[in-house]
Amino acid sequence: MLIIGIAGGTGSGKTTVVNQIIDELKHEEVDVISQDSYYQDTTHLTFEERKKINFDHPKSIDFDLLAEHLRQLRAGHNIQQPVYSFKEHNRTGEFVEIHPRKVVIVEGILILTHPEIRDLFDIKIYVHADSDERLIRRLKRDIADRGRDLEEVLWRYQTTLKPMHQQFIEPTKEFADIIIPTNRYNTVAVDIVQTIIKDRLS
Repeated sequence: MLIIGIAGGTGSGKTTVVNQIIDELKHEEVDVISQDSYYQDTTHLTFEERKKINFDHPKSIDFDLLAEHLRQLRAGHNIQQPVYSFKEHNRTGEFVEIHPRKVVIVEGILILTHPEIRDLFDIKIYVHADSDERLIRRLKRDIADRGRDLEEVLWRYQTTLKPMHQQFIEPTKEFADIIIPTNRYNTVAVDIVQTIIKDRLS
């Protein structure tokens, strides 16, 4: 099993890179695990309290559960991945069963901040994008897909997202084996990643 970590700022294009990689592989050979499924359980908090959580800080992620799940997959066991609701800012109480595959891709903004998680990755990738580009993508996604209003998204960007990116996410570039710029020239980098994966699997 090959475990690949794909990090980068919010709206940097991680999902696009993930899709470009799996397009070259057979879908039944790939699991994609999102860091977003591993936000801490906040059932004990009210909805108003949950809205104030800094979800761009490493403490918001249940890294212990993520690490345990990756170890179980590597050992050949199925896992029960939590389902997270962005509208409720909490886990739903439901689970998705994930089966071991030849390739497991873990994607998320904070996955390279945690030493134990980093050590579980065979390949570490950082996706880089211009900050203005990332803000525009985040605005579009949070308003259209996550039920947020413009004021809330901008407030989060200014108070948590931007400072957290500078403090925690941007520095994790140094841990990456490959840095991919998300523009129209990134095809070479993605081709290299695909070649490495095929080589490791052969």
